[in-house]
Amino acid sequence: MLYIFLLICLQIFVVFCELPHHKFEYKYSFKGPYLAQKDGTVPFWEHFGNAIASEEMVRITPSLRSKKGSIWTKNKTTFDWWQVEVVFRVNGRGRLGADGFAFWFTENKGVEGPVFGSNDHWIGLGVFFDSFDNDNRGNNPYIMAMYNDGTKAFDHQSDGVAQQLAGCQRDFRNKPFPVRAKIEYYKNVLTILFHNGNSNNDEDFELCVRAENIYLPQHGYFGLSAATGGLADDHDALKFLTYSLYPPGTQPTSQNIGDAEKEKFSKEYEEYKDKLEKQKEEFRKEHPDEAKRKDMEFNPDEAYETSQQRELQQIFQGQSSIFEILRGLHRKIDEVIGRQERALSMLSAVQTGGVPQGQGIPPPQVAGGSLGRHEIEALLGGQREIVQSARDIKSFVTDIHQRTGTIIAKQSEQGKPAGAGLAFEANALFQDVKESLNIVKRDLAAVAAKNQGGPCPVVQPVSCLTTTYFFIFMSIQIVVIIGYITYQSNKESQAKKFY
Repeated sequence: MLYIFLLICLQIFVVFCELPHHKFEYKYSFKGPYLAQKDGTVPFWEHFGNAIASEEMVRITPSLRSKKGSIWTKNKTTFDWWQVEVVFRVNGRGRLGADGFAFWFTENKGVEGPVFGSNDHWIGLGVFFDSFDNDNRGNNPYIMAMYNDGTKAFDHQSDGVAQQLAGCQRDFRNKPFPVRAKIEYYKNVLTILFHNGNSNNDEDFELCVRAENIYLPQHGYFGLSAATGGLADDHDALKFLTYSLYPPGTQPTSQNIGDAEKEKFSKEYEEYKDKLEKQKEEFRKEHPDEAKRKDMEFNPDEAYETSQQRELQQIFQGQSSIFEILRGLHRKIDEVIGRQERALSMLSAVQTGGVPQGQGIPPPQVAGGSLGRHEIEALLGGQREIVQSARDIKSFVTDIHQRTGTIIAKQSEQGKPAGAGLAFEANALFQDVKESLNIVKRDLAAVAAKNQGGPCPVVQPVSCLTTTYFFIFMSIQIVVIIGYITYQSNKESQAKKFY
């Protein structure tokens, strides 16, 4: 039992020791995004026929009848063994598709021809994804590999069954996810793994073809081609990823550049950079409008305001709104103070038996000889309400002052002095409001103390204020105060959105 276990471990060790080294070859690959350049070309590749390159994929042929297209690498390979992963889609409206899709590794670059969009009598490998059943055997869609030494013509009538190295029947049309094919040629062994596109698991491959003793050209061109006939499908290549394979111990080492060459390249780069900057400056001076337009294209963010600019704009708008509210508050407080002064003058005239100056109101006639106790208590209650309202106004103004100070502090921390003048003016206005409220508070406290101390005043019937006029005046004053408090509450709710 121990002997069997050691033998298995030895086989696993040998297999892992023989795994090749993979190196990604970007000159023989393409993938999105930005797959194609602005002129429609693909770097290191060239396409022919009806092939169209976009930012995300290369459409080898569209779903139109009798179309052919192909795309080939510009240069031959420089490595002996390789692995290619092709990610593609084959979609069509019909139940049957045509004609098919092909992967190529040939000694010479292919041209347009009858074999899935490429020429016949090629030298190298062709892997065909045949979606049309020409021999009516019901074995399509079909994947097959075929080697040609330049003397064979592909047999379309039998779908090349007698010419294939190996193959498998797999459906690759109209799949929910992209279909993948991994084609590996290593030490004269050809392996094709297939992903059916029914899941988004990138590693869900299954073996389709394995053929040994396959001798392909040592160096060649990679290519993809497709064709449509009476039926048509969209044949789209999304990715073509190429890896060179090296046996263990033979992988290429990175070439170190000497200090002298580094210095030379750095100097050339600086000279080129300076020359480019000078040309840009000359172009901006000669064509200012065109230069501005190009700058907007390369820097689209400059056309929009930044988050800091937006925040500064919101702070400025909030301070402007607060300033307007404070101005309105100042006017309302002036009105309240004026009304309070008139009320105090009228009360003092009632106590002294005179008529307030400038009022133009004839002295009311009172039936009784003096005010009752309940009337004095009602008067004192009204005065307490006025004092409480003044305190509420003061607390509201203090709250606004604190919030404005917070905004100004944040703005000063960010180094944005744009609202310094406005903050100073708002602060001065706050001081004026506070002083006015203190004066009102002192006056109300004096009136309340005068009314509470001593016996009830005795007034003359000729100059006394009647109970009816007194309550009418108090009602009007209470309505004004309630309206003002409601107005301030609405303004406060509107100002909260700036915090």
